[in-house]
Amino acid sequence: MDKDLNEPGTLNLEWMEGDMPYSTAFGDHFYCRTDGRAECGHVFLAGNGLPERWHQGGTFTIGELGFGTGLNFCETWRVWKSRDAQLKSLQANLHFISFELYPMDRDSIGKAIGRWPEIAAERQALLDQWPDRPSGIVDLQMDDSVRLTVVCGEALENVRASEEMFDAWYLDGFAPSRNGAMWSPELMKAVFDHTKDDGTFATYAAAGFVRRNLVAAGFRVERRPGFAGKREMLAGTKV
Repeated sequence: MDKDLNEPGTLNLEWMEGDMPYSTAFGDHFYCRTDGRAECGHVFLAGNGLPERWHQGGTFTIGELGFGTGLNFCETWRVWKSRDAQLKSLQANLHFISFELYPMDRDSIGKAIGRWPEIAAERQALLDQWPDRPSGIVDLQMDDSVRLTVVCGEALENVRASEEMFDAWYLDGFAPSRNGAMWSPELMKAVFDHTKDDGTFATYAAAGFVRRNLVAAGFRVERRPGFAGKREMLAGTKV
């Protein structure tokens, strides 16, 4: 199970530098202190070969472990919208599905990602639809082609129970040293089992046991240069 330091559905936060959320349960920040938005582009988008793969048309399904502040979703949606005309011509759709044990409340999300004007429109649209007390399955149609689903609860149980098959994964739990359950062999195998053939994953994490668990699950794993001076990150493919 995920580290159970709070009751499910609650989250204890401290705020660093005024607007940077820090989890007291896991002893970790929610995003890179250098620039979380840029890290999303480097690790999760580029690491999964996006946005180029969206141009195959049809529905592209992204899975995420750890919705957190919603930063990865907002940045992904921003990039999707930047190619809106091309994607509409292909009748492409995006379904972003995130698994989150401790969903943030609306005000905390707004505060946490308010530092990036580049995603101001996406942030506001998310806040406009975000429920007062997120629980269960939060399913939001963000625009004509983008759907967001946040599955609240324990990740392993919910990934295993999912009926979806994913084109790409953002593995973005708290640091492996602080939340090992989000990088466990069982969860990595569940991720693999719910990945389409030739589907991919990317993660900022490069710990040896994370790489070994992904390899054991069946992924072909490669090391890549990390973000902002971090030596390595991991990316891989289901083959």
